[in-house]
Amino acid sequence: MASNLDYLDPALIPLEEKVNAYLEAEKALQRATAVLKSEPLHDKEVAAAAAQFEQRPPTGSYNQEADERQQEVENLRTDLALLEREIIALIPTRDEWVKVNLGYGPSRVGAWHVPAIGGKPERYELRIVH
Repeated sequence: MASNLDYLDPALIPLEEKVNAYLEAEKALQRATAVLKSEPLHDKEVAAAAAQFEQRPPTGSYNQEADERQQEVENLRTDLALLEREIIALIPTRDEWVKVNLGYGPSRVGAWHVPAIGGKPERYELRIVH
């Protein structure tokens, strides 16, 4: 019975916090990617509204929103990769699941070996079941 409560071990709290941060960053990346993909539609709507009122942007200006959104997506990808490396370093075992408490019962996290394929080096892949 004690093994069913291993996920409540206080030593796993740093891992749980990193996994929660990773999941939040993953959601933020999905939202930012969706916004970036809808950018062309937004630009068309803005252009249509400007044409309706015959407004033109000032000379020498350009829309920085698209660049800022692209930079935000890149920053989130970098943060996600960093969190993944940190989580893999915190996981006490490899190629097996570790139970963690993500706030709604036992969830699982693990680092699984991925062999070198197609010129890519071997590595460990993070997997989270929540």
